Amino acid sequence: MKFLVDAHLPPSLCAILARRGHDVNHTLDLPAKNATKDAILNQISVDEQRVLISKDSDFFYSHLVLGRPWKLVLVKTGNMSKEELCSLFERHLSEIEAALEQHTLVEINRAAVTPLA
Repeated sequence: MKFLVDAHLPPSLCAILARRGHDVNHTLDLPAKNATKDAILNQISVDEQRVLISKDSDFFYSHLVLGRPWKLVLVKTGNMSKEELCSLFERHLSEIEAALEQHTLVEINRAAVTPLA
């Protein structure tokens, strides 16, 4: 799978995904870096069929209404350290991958991975 990790999430999340064989970019890899506009992230997601991973609920609504981003993993963990977040993704990555095979919108929180659409 191909992923795009949003600015509010640590670049170390990319390493976890890459170790599992995924093609992954962080907003820091883009020309405007973490200042990249949401519309550009949505366009990259659609054009390159990348799953956007974000904490930003604006993407949730744009996905439901406009189908953009192409696919979304919405992170709903509240505040947690980057180490805790990375550990959470490592523990649940197989569930996330499986959910994304069948769904376009997946939420991850401290307790579960839940397909939403």
